[in-house]
Amino acid sequence: MVTNRSSNPRDWYGLGRWKIIQKNQMKKHPLCAHCLQKGLPVRAVIADHIVPHKGDWNLFWMGKLQSLCKTCHESGKKWEEHRGFRSDIGEDGWPLDPLHPANRVR
Repeated sequence: MVTNRSSNPRDWYGLGRWKIIQKNQMKKHPLCAHCLQKGLPVRAVIADHIVPHKGDWNLFWMGKLQSLCKTCHESGKKWEEHRGFRSDIGEDGWPLDPLHPANRVR
């Protein structure tokens, strides 16, 4: 049973347990997942929750992670969470995300 459970999810990122999880994520996946999809090998610095935990303690600790660079985390990920799709464009000029409105079958 965890007794050091802060009610503020931002505090969870300061816990030793999270620092170990983040370090292991960076060791296993050192490159940004979003940049790799575009063919760019960019060093990741953030262990990002693929599904936002939104303050859910269990999802915070057990949710799947992806490694992201700061730019993708601060801009692309926030865009995706707000709009419901990513805005990355492939070499062919077409959106990469299958959920992008341009990729929906009409």
